[in-house]
Amino acid sequence: MPEVHVEELKKDPEFLANIKRLEQECKNEESIAKGYQLLDAHLVIESPEDEINEVFTFIVNTAFDRLAEYLSSHKQFDVLNNEEERAIARAIYEHAIQRYSENDKKAAKEMFLVLYHTIDHAELKDAMMVHAAAVMAGNSFENFIEEMVDVSEVDPNDPLAFFIQTFVQPTDILLAMFVKYVEEGKQELKVLEEDKNA
Repeated sequence: MPEVHVEELKKDPEFLANIKRLEQECKNEESIAKGYQLLDAHLVIESPEDEINEVFTFIVNTAFDRLAEYLSSHKQFDVLNNEEERAIARAIYEHAIQRYSENDKKAAKEMFLVLYHTIDHAELKDAMMVHAAAVMAGNSFENFIEEMVDVSEVDPNDPLAFFIQTFVQPTDILLAMFVKYVEEGKQELKVLEEDKNA
């Protein structure tokens, strides 16, 4: 965004009123989707880092609270038709990617597996299993991004574009290559499946 527009927005009473309204709606509704809108607005006007961090912390904490609720009630995220559920899954996913990039492979793997378990979208579920299997196979984050991921065909208008779903090989081939880790991951998820059937 050109510098002039950013400076104008910082002084635009309507834009600033919208930020205040979004802040209130976020808190009142505990909406992660609105949290992301608020985060985007703060990033556009280059708000102080502590304000940006406060919104990001709200997003992550609320997403994990919702995830716990969904796991205990055996509910899945409808990432195509429900904006709020898509935002919850996105927040968990972004946190998992951050953990992976910081070499916290155990936490990353667990979050990718939980996303595999809770997302109600076949292709995205499979992509989450590829993520988890890549971690279990010992791939570094850099290797995963540079050697396995292919984002050349990503449609920026796709509501699921925030999730890595395209790889240098077809997903089914990768799942077959990682079959040992896929089975291991599914075994780890049996606890959640058994809890659902109890």
